[in-house]
Amino acid sequence: MKTIKYAVAAIALSTLSFGAFAAQSISPSQAQNLNKVGVVSADGATTLDGLEAKLADKAQAAGAKAYSITSANTNGKMSGTAVIYK
Repeated sequence: MKTIKYAVAAIALSTLSFGAFAAQSISPSQAQNLNKVGVVSADGATTLDGLEAKLADKAQAAGAKAYSITSANTNGKMSGTAVIYK
C-alpha cells in the first residue's frame, strides 16, 4: 500500500514540476508586461494543434516563459511564428 501512495505522489509531483517549466501560450494583450526576447518559427505541421505544439517546444527550448503566436500559414504543410517572452 505504501508503494502505491509513493508512486501516486511521485507522478503528481513530476506532473506539477513539468507544467511549471513549460512555456505558456498568451495573448498579445497579456504580453504587454513581459520582455520580448526573440522569435521562433516552425514548419511541417499537418494541423494547427501540431503547429502550436512545435512552436511551444521551440519557445521552451529557448528558455521562454511565454509565447504569442503571430502568424500561421498553410501551403500544403503548416508553418508559423511566435514571439517569445521571459
